[in-house]
Amino acid sequence: MDKNLLIAAFASFITVLLVTPLVMKLAVKVGATDKPNSRKVHTKIMPRLGGLAIFIGVIVGYFITGLHNQHIFTITLGAIIIVTLGVLDDKFELSAKTKLFGQIMVAILIVQSGLTIDFIYIPFVDRIDIGILSYPITVLWIIGITNAINLIDGLDGLAAGISSICIATIAFMAGVNGNTLIFTIAIIVLASTIGFLFYNFHPAKIFMGDTGSLFLGYIISILSLLGLYKSVTLFSFVVPIIILGVPVFDTTFAIIRRIVNKKPISAPDKSHLHHRILALGFSHRATVLIIYALGIFFSISALVFSKATLWGSIAIIVGLLLVTSFIAETIGLVNEKYKPFLNVHKKFGDRNN
Repeated sequence: MDKNLLIAAFASFITVLLVTPLVMKLAVKVGATDKPNSRKVHTKIMPRLGGLAIFIGVIVGYFITGLHNQHIFTITLGAIIIVTLGVLDDKFELSAKTKLFGQIMVAILIVQSGLTIDFIYIPFVDRIDIGILSYPITVLWIIGITNAINLIDGLDGLAAGISSICIATIAFMAGVNGNTLIFTIAIIVLASTIGFLFYNFHPAKIFMGDTGSLFLGYIISILSLLGLYKSVTLFSFVVPIIILGVPVFDTTFAIIRRIVNKKPISAPDKSHLHHRILALGFSHRATVLIIYALGIFFSISALVFSKATLWGSIAIIVGLLLVTSFIAETIGLVNEKYKPFLNVHKKFGDRNN
């Protein structure tokens, strides 16, 4: 890491430490607060808008590193729009349709800039041109990852911590592969997010709100997209999904849960990963640390996966599917009766006995 980037990272970190108390006061003054309800864990009114402090820290690093001189105007504009959307939601609680519309517009903006995945290499099949499908696939990629981070923002420090683990992993891989642009963006966002965690870890003084979760989700989607730009192998396409293992895991089983329980996919509930771990009797802080550990597990798996052979990659994917199924069924992530994997395992055990 060069000296200028170190200075930028430190400046971003310090900026967030200094700005966050001011953002807390601003959030209370404008009414951007989070009120407790039956689905939420906190029991008192909390200021939101913490993502604005993260964004300000990133802006400082953005100018110090000279990123403003890079050809990333569209990515920068997309970030500004996403943050604006988040600020409006933290203040006025926008409808899900309005937020989705804003995200789609940002994703289309990115696609129009030429940042798309055009073709993919599949083992034993060779290159496949995606053609016109590159546009909807890229749009879905950005929207999916952006919302995945938003959906896990349910405990103090959870979304910020998991985002930090994901971004740190991306930064490490970019540094090893010599991708300066991805590495630089990742480092200043990481420094800013860690600075925010000093106020957001349990007991939190402020929430990041949609301003933070949408911004971090957007940045992670763009960083992973830059790493996949134009052509990818099938398995390298999987790497960012593994890095995002926690939000992908939670979101996937939330969809399965609602289908199995015959509820609308968009219906809110209190059965997410953090809810289920809390229900086992773990404290708020312990629950967050457990999920951090799971995030680190996914990140290490992604690093190993990126260097593995074809059959090694397949083995890792199968292993991750088995581990996540075991965890989900053990903690009742779908419901108490939904345990197909454990039931099959039990049947084999009974036969062997």
